[in-house]
Amino acid sequence: MKSSDRPDYLLTGVSFFLLMFGIMILASVSAAFSFNKFDDTAYLLRHQIFMGLIPGLILGFILYRTNLSIIRKWAPRLFLANLVLLVAVFLPIIGSNFGTASSWIDLGFVTFQPSEFLKLTFILYLAAWLASRTDKTVSMKNAPEFGRTFAAFILALALVSLLLILQPDIGTLGIIAVTAVAMYFSTSLPLVHTAIIFLIGGIGLYSVIKISPYRLNRLLVFLNPEIDPMGIGYQVKQALIAIGSGGMAGVGLGLSIQKHGFLPQSVSDSIFAVFSEETGFIGAFFLIFLFLVFAWRGFKIAKESRDKFSQLTAMGITVWIIGQTFVNIGAMIGVLPLTGIPLPFISYGGSALVAELMGLGILLNISKET
Repeated sequence: MKSSDRPDYLLTGVSFFLLMFGIMILASVSAAFSFNKFDDTAYLLRHQIFMGLIPGLILGFILYRTNLSIIRKWAPRLFLANLVLLVAVFLPIIGSNFGTASSWIDLGFVTFQPSEFLKLTFILYLAAWLASRTDKTVSMKNAPEFGRTFAAFILALALVSLLLILQPDIGTLGIIAVTAVAMYFSTSLPLVHTAIIFLIGGIGLYSVIKISPYRLNRLLVFLNPEIDPMGIGYQVKQALIAIGSGGMAGVGLGLSIQKHGFLPQSVSDSIFAVFSEETGFIGAFFLIFLFLVFAWRGFKIAKESRDKFSQLTAMGITVWIIGQTFVNIGAMIGVLPLTGIPLPFISYGGSALVAELMGLGILLNISKET
């Protein structure tokens, strides 16, 4: 198949609209919060633009222009560097806490969250490693080689899981685990491996719930929101009020009531609820439609990729972005438990936006090679 040397224009256009929606709704949602905390209505918006959007676009463009063979070569080193940063969040000098989570590194001039970049570096590492191992196992048709590949995959995922559980950041771990399993499943390795992975995942989930009872409480509130409507269930209750208040066409941009201290995490986890309140069912439907188009183009790029590394990388990035999208939205409408993960391209958070734009740059890079 001949390379077109042009990116997927539809994916580019959809991503542009998602970014514009993100800036637009953040400008509306963050104004009151910024004024109350920083005495400046544009503080969070400026931070998102200068610490998220601009560096993300620059790094994304660099990755878009970088030869994919170079990205594949550097994938293990980037992953290793990211693991070092995950350990560094526990250091007393540069590690920074937010609430009960030790997930940030504070260098004074910049603060960032290594776990957000892990979503991308782990995808690149797995794609490079699985591509080489798949070629070897398929060519050798060697059962022990399949076993060694599976064991190494489990060990890598276990190491990542341990570091994220210690922070703790279970939402990010869930997204990474689902993405990793989807990539592993697509390599045509034995299906029994996938069954074992789900079994191990189930045992791991039970364990983290047992260790931290508040996670069990979240699950119980998800199953019955009326148990604790003013406690753990408060965020979901207020999110549903916001979404329901939007009606068909919304209350109007900037006119949300819930963002004025009623809805927790309105600029990050809950931003979809405020967006739905202000733009209504029409706006929410259009936003979801854009993400569905993103999924269609992402999986199409993966299917038409010319080599295994590109295929696995495109699939991993697409599963990451879309999986995170619908986990976030699902939590806001009450069909999934709260996880605390942001809505891609929309929620406030410089690290998340930079990582997502870097992933988009690589995905567009792959698209021009199909």
